[in-house]
Amino acid sequence: MLILHRELGSSVDHLVKEFEAKWTPEVGDYSKKLVEFCSSKALIKFCQNIKEKISDGSYSRFTYDMMLAWDNPRAVEEESSTEESIGKEKEDRKIQVKEQTDQDDISLFYSDQMPLLVNHEPSVEEDAFMWLSSLVPLAADIVNRRFTFETLTAPTGKRLFYPAYDRFLKEIDNCMRHLQKQAKPKGIELADDEFILHVEGTATSQRVVRHIGGSSWPGRLTLTNCALYFEASGVINYEDALKIDLSRKIDHSVKPVATGPWGAPLFDKAIIYESPDLQEGVLLEFPEITSSTRRDHWLALIKEILLMHNFLSDFKVECPIQAWEMHARTILSIIRLHAAREMLRIAPPSPTEFLIFSLYEELPKGDYVLEQLAQNLKRVNSGQPCSASSILRKLNLPEPNVLSLEAKIESEVTETIAVGKDDDNKTALETAINQARKEGRGVAKARAVMEGLKEEGIGENATILTELLKPLRSVFLWFREILSWERPATTLLVFAAIILIVYKEWIGKALSAGLLLVVANMIRARQERLKDKQKEIVVCTGSDHTPSTRENIVSAQYGFLTVREIIKEANVTILKLHSVLVSRAHKHANTVMLAMIGLAIMFAVIPFKYLIIAVVFHSMITTSPLAKHMVNNQGGDRDRRLKEWWESIPPTPIRVINEAPVSPK
Repeated sequence: MLILHRELGSSVDHLVKEFEAKWTPEVGDYSKKLVEFCSSKALIKFCQNIKEKISDGSYSRFTYDMMLAWDNPRAVEEESSTEESIGKEKEDRKIQVKEQTDQDDISLFYSDQMPLLVNHEPSVEEDAFMWLSSLVPLAADIVNRRFTFETLTAPTGKRLFYPAYDRFLKEIDNCMRHLQKQAKPKGIELADDEFILHVEGTATSQRVVRHIGGSSWPGRLTLTNCALYFEASGVINYEDALKIDLSRKIDHSVKPVATGPWGAPLFDKAIIYESPDLQEGVLLEFPEITSSTRRDHWLALIKEILLMHNFLSDFKVECPIQAWEMHARTILSIIRLHAAREMLRIAPPSPTEFLIFSLYEELPKGDYVLEQLAQNLKRVNSGQPCSASSILRKLNLPEPNVLSLEAKIESEVTETIAVGKDDDNKTALETAINQARKEGRGVAKARAVMEGLKEEGIGENATILTELLKPLRSVFLWFREILSWERPATTLLVFAAIILIVYKEWIGKALSAGLLLVVANMIRARQERLKDKQKEIVVCTGSDHTPSTRENIVSAQYGFLTVREIIKEANVTILKLHSVLVSRAHKHANTVMLAMIGLAIMFAVIPFKYLIIAVVFHSMITTSPLAKHMVNNQGGDRDRRLKEWWESIPPTPIRVINEAPVSPK
């Protein structure tokens, strides 16, 4: 409270009276709401001079104490802890010069020493970090704050300690200062709303090489929130920059590619940008010895800018204030990623955990989150004092001529917190985020099993496929016997049955019976609990015959060049189907069973000839130009839903053994 008194110039009693005049018991916990009310008023003042507050450590100290107070608003020693915070503030300022010399060792400190603080220092929980992020989008954005918190607290057991939080904010400030010092691309005049986000290829950074045919040109690569610039290195200075406009609504793409001497695809460390305006793609390589981390980092940043402009175009965000706010949030997300990579040098974080659009491009139901984000963004009429655009301006980042009526917002923010009003738009956005996050976990588990299966060699994949197809082998042999007339009586009987079914128009009933038979087998498998009895499919790779080395090499080479990828994908598909059939994926099995029952009823009730007519008409309509245009606008969401549903099915685990099982006598 002493800090609040100093910053706001109001006594504690005055703040309490102002809060109680608007508070009612129905809005929730008195203590927590009081903390939120006072904190929001102080944050508005802090954001007016946030650059200096971050540099001297007062912002990180105050906001961290805010989160601690929000976690435990009824703490008995609240006043004493506040006084201690002031003492820590002064001490932090005294040792600021000493901290600057230790920045090179921060990643080692964070990874090795931070876990020792788990049981000795106070820490912040996830909900408190999320609450602060909803007020000030500096440490995290509201749409990816959970992911940011999980990444920052991975070394410390999902608990955020002050040294890490303070260092993260200071790294954000350092990254901002570093980017502001970067030289503009030669021969290019940046737009008013254009800000440099990443630069490499300079004398103090790693090389970037552009490949044109068989020649290579090193140079400087600059990424802004609107374009990508490459300047080839000259004898003394850089040549005029090549501009790749990322803001245009055209069919352009960027993807990873392999390069090498004379165009040989030997090193997977490059990206290629392609668009209809270019006769050939722009190929850029990021040389490094071991991994392709630099390439992946650049690829993620470029995709984020492309996705941001697609978002603004798809949802028709035309208001300059709203568009710049989204630009500012994207810029801050990229700066947070830079800061996290500096702080976590030993194990750099995944870019998608900090980037907004790349994250929800990958997550299931991510398009729902972006739709809610667009609805929230369209209700922004002026910049709030603690909004992303305002923070960038206070950090000395020039912005376009966008009005920011902050004075009118201050009273609205504090009053909303005091009376406990819930923003319906934020509630809908949070619901969509939680749903995407929940389904993302299921997809991640399913992908983990699939990746483990895909790592198997060609020989083991062939053995697995052979074992999985054993039940179909007898059916295939039976059909071959029918078609080859090896059993004439059986062949005649089958042909007679087919002719009778077609003549009597019993095709629908036959299909209905087949689907119901599959449903009956699935119900039987559920009742017999086959998913518990057969937790995994055991595949034996043992054999009585040991092939020679030459045979193994020839077989492996042939298989790798022909069917390896097909076999792996087939294995994953069959294991997913097996998981559904035995109800390992209970929700998906229910969906399949309901779909089969619905199809069975449809085939049983509606004459099949009318279904055939409907299919023909549907094919005629969907191939027309008008229908193609309509399908292109709606088919993407349908295909995405189906793909997400399929990817979320966990395949049945596979365990490979080398010894043949003992047969019962």
